[in-house]
Amino acid sequence: MTALIFDCDGVLGDTERDGHLPAFNATFEHFGLPVRWSVEDYGRLLKIGGGKERLATLLDDPDVVKAAGSPSTDDERTQVVAAWHQYKTKAFTDLIAAGVVPPRPGVRRIITEALREGWTVAVASTSAGPSVRAVLTGAVGADVAARVPVFAGDVVPRKKPDPAVYELAVHQLALVRDHTLVIEDSSNGLLAASGAGLSTVVTVSGYTRDEDFSGAALVVSSLGDPEGEQLEVLADPWNIGPVSALTLTELAELAGRKGGQT
Repeated sequence: MTALIFDCDGVLGDTERDGHLPAFNATFEHFGLPVRWSVEDYGRLLKIGGGKERLATLLDDPDVVKAAGSPSTDDERTQVVAAWHQYKTKAFTDLIAAGVVPPRPGVRRIITEALREGWTVAVASTSAGPSVRAVLTGAVGADVAARVPVFAGDVVPRKKPDPAVYELAVHQLALVRDHTLVIEDSSNGLLAASGAGLSTVVTVSGYTRDEDFSGAALVVSSLGDPEGEQLEVLADPWNIGPVSALTLTELAELAGRKGGQT
């Protein structure tokens, strides 16, 4: 049996710029914080895995600390970040429910076909569980999403590029690593999957196209749709040669292949 593990943000939907960024800025406005992240600011912050972790960087700014009530102990700072993150998660899921971020090409097709063929399909993400569930449901519908286990948020103590979330998925789902393929969009995600001994297909997103994807089994612009947006091949070390859209046959062939041919 083959297993597919999808990242969420940038893979199921191009959520970072049109979903997470406005949700963060809405949170700053709600709490009266003297900060707004630009598209460029947020691109740099994406190197930090996890929303809470990105929010915690604000506590290095004395003006933000003052606006937040001057938390001084570690517990107080943790509580402040948790409150911000809770509000931000609700703002994000509201945007997803409103249909602001459509699914990326091929996501619904591949997940539906894989489940029909008896494959294991899961999602592993650094984002909060409710956010991931909202994106997954928006991408594939509630009935299909209910069949897909999600590993997200604080289920592991260390976020990507640490491999912990992929190790957890492999362990809990009893997956065979050489029969498992990860779909990621970022170098941090690729490092996490590779660290867990898993092959990775990268579908680049708006923020990640220029990152280093050395070690990926395939790098493409998207999964592609035969009758819609066709994929662009950016790196094909195994000479899979997808034309307009990836198929289950090609994905199964890539499982267990890590980087270029040897």
